[in-house]
Formats: sequence, C-alpha cells, structure tokens
Amino acid sequence: MSQLRITGGPPLRGSVHASGSKNAALPMMAASILADEPVRLEGVPRLADVETLSLVLGELDVEVSRAADGALSMGTVDATPVRAGYELVRRMRASFCVLGPLLARRGKAVVALPGGCALGPRPVDLHLAGLAALGAELSIEHGYVIAQARRLVGTTIRLRGPRGPTVTGTANVMSAAVLAEGHTTIVGAAVEPEIVDTGRLLNRMGARITGLGTPVVRIEGVDQLGGATHHVIPDRIETATLLMAAAITGGSVTVTGIVPAHLGAVLAGLRKAGFQIDVGEDRATLAAADRARPMHVTARPYPGVPTDLQAQWMALLSLASGASRVRDRVFPARLMHVAELNRLGARIHARDGTARVTGVDRLSGTRVSASDLRASAALVLAGLAAQGETIVDDAHHLDRGYERLDRKLVDLGADVRRVPSESVETGAPVG
Repeated sequence: MSQLRITGGPPLRGSVHASGSKNAALPMMAASILADEPVRLEGVPRLADVETLSLVLGELDVEVSRAADGALSMGTVDATPVRAGYELVRRMRASFCVLGPLLARRGKAVVALPGGCALGPRPVDLHLAGLAALGAELSIEHGYVIAQARRLVGTTIRLRGPRGPTVTGTANVMSAAVLAEGHTTIVGAAVEPEIVDTGRLLNRMGARITGLGTPVVRIEGVDQLGGATHHVIPDRIETATLLMAAAITGGSVTVTGIVPAHLGAVLAGLRKAGFQIDVGEDRATLAAADRARPMHVTARPYPGVPTDLQAQWMALLSLASGASRVRDRVFPARLMHVAELNRLGARIHARDGTARVTGVDRLSGTRVSASDLRASAALVLAGLAAQGETIVDDAHHLDRGYERLDRKLVDLGADVRRVPSESVETGAPVG
C-alpha cells in the first residue's frame, strides 16, 4: 500500500507517450485460452490488473511471460483446468472474461462471480444469457458460475441492456462464438475500440468476424484457432487523463502514440470547455490559457464520453468559471469521489446520478482516499491544481489502470511523490 503526496501549482508542460490500452489487453489475454499456439501481445502496459489476469491464466495452465521488449506471450501448457478461483477473480471484474473462452475451448468453465471497482450494480446477466443462447448449460453454485457445453452452436443473441451495450459481455460472447458451430449474430454489440481491437486479434488467430465497430457483429464459427502477434491499441482513457491534467494546471502537454479518432467526444468536450486542442496523425496537444468554461457532461457508451472519464471531468469542472452538470448514463452510482473532491474544496452536490458542480476559485490540499481506479485519477488531477499538499491514500487503485502515471506526471513537471503507507501519520495536518 502507498500514498501519493502531491504539491499542487506547477503547470504541466512537455510531451509524454501513451501506454497500451488496459481495457483492450485484458480481453485479449483471456482470448489466448482459445488458441492452439502461443499468442504474442505487444504494447501491453505494466499494470496490476495485467498481473492479476496473468495469475488467473496461470491457474488455468496458460503460461504468461514478459519479453525484454515488453511484449506478453501466452501459451497453453495443459488444456484441462477449468476453474478460475475467487481470490483472484474478486480483485478485478475483467477476469470474468475467461468464462467464454474457457467454455468454448475446454467444454466447461467454473469461474467465480467477479469483483472490481465499487461502481454500483453491474450484473453479469447478459454474459450468461448470451452463453446460454449458444447452448451452454449454466448454474450458479457457492458463488461460482458453472458453464458446460460439448460444443456451442451459433444463433442470434441480443446483448443490449437497459443502460446500453455490455463491453465485457460482448468480449465474452464474441470470444465464445468464434468456436461455435455455425453462424452467430450479436445484436446490440458494444462498439468500443477495445472490442474492435479484440476482434482483430481473434481474426488474426483464424476467427471469422465481421461487423466490428458496429452494433451487429457476425461470426462464422471455426474448428480451431492458432497463434498470432498483435499490437494493442493505445489507452484512450490514460491519454484523456493526461490532457486533462494539462488543462486543470493551466499547462500545455502533448500525448504521442495515440489514435485521435478514439477520442472524438473527449477532444470536442475539451474544446467546448475553452482549451486549445491541436491534433496530428498520432498525437494531441492541449494548451490551457484560462480555467475551464462551465458545461454539461454526460457519460455514455462509445462514441460518447467514457464513463471511465466521468470522475476526471468532475475534477476539471470543479475549477470552472461557473456551474456545470455531470451525469453518468452507464454507471449512475459511480459518484463515490464526490465527497473526496469536496474535501479538497470543490462544491459538488450529487443526487439521483447527477452531480451539479459549482466552480470555485481554488482547491486546497488535504488528505483524501481513492475508492476506485478512476476516482483515484480524479483526486490526482485535483491535487495537481490544489494549493498546498494533497495526500491520496490507497494509491494502489491507480496502479490497476495507469502505467507509471506518477512518473509521467513528474516528467511533465508535477511535484508528485509516492510514499509507503506507514510513513504518513494518521490525522497529521497537511499543507
């Protein structure tokens, strides 16, 4: 366990390279279970979540190794284990993505019901309904999903839920359907770039998937999949977080190695907030001449503003020159960061899934606690702009989804130090 000590004030300046996408790498790692030969993923970030899924795969006798160039290689040693235990799966919801590949490749899957960030209810009903439609026999016993099928059979599956498509559900069902007999059509599929990238990997392994990036994905089942080498797309959430760090500190930062098309709604929103955005083929630069303008932000499924940036937008708008509103249509209960931002001096009132943010002239450093991955990023952004010192407890949440974010911020001129938990005195004044 560790904390981040942040002394706010310095505007961030410089250039930084985007890491690979966490949300693409994880379902790809799970999909390696399907292959008869090794799968090599390039550009996989060094994250706690990647390490957790590596351990889950290890339980399933998939050998995971990291090469000197950072690439991750996965190859099945023994194709008989089918159980992914609670102790690992509870750490990270994306671990549940092994369910579909396990079932399709090994005929049975016993996977603990998932854990992960505290974002409110996120049922796996659509995952299970999709696999059941493919012919799986399902039961839930002692906190585990037990799925069995001699061979899955293609069909039409509707995956859209009341709050929109399911991203991990799409990855799970799509990965299972590639080995199903016959044709599968997924209606209401997620269109996120991470799903498209996972589908591209599966096609390189020998799958036959069309319609990626549209709500209707069609899959012609094959008998087996082979190995492949694939480069993971850059992380659009990390990219946006770094640009917003420049915005909240009044700086100028260029993020390189990105896909600007994946950031359309975010870049449009930052322009609307008054920031100058310059976009190149694989880079984006944000320059901040003034504080943010007030605006309304609603997190929606892609191509909308990602729910994984809702907390960061709230931090940025806490210093806007007027009143703003932030809503989350994906996870309406994802508002646990509001109280901690208010501890830093923000004026945010949340009710019924909507946060009304009244911009203040300044934030002041204090000790705050991160409740989840993206909340931790929001508190870091607020700390970068706050007067005095901010201590962010439970910084391990940050390490689940950001590769060396504290070091990247330091390279851009931030005053950020990581310290062990025991070196911070409980109740000590800050600032």
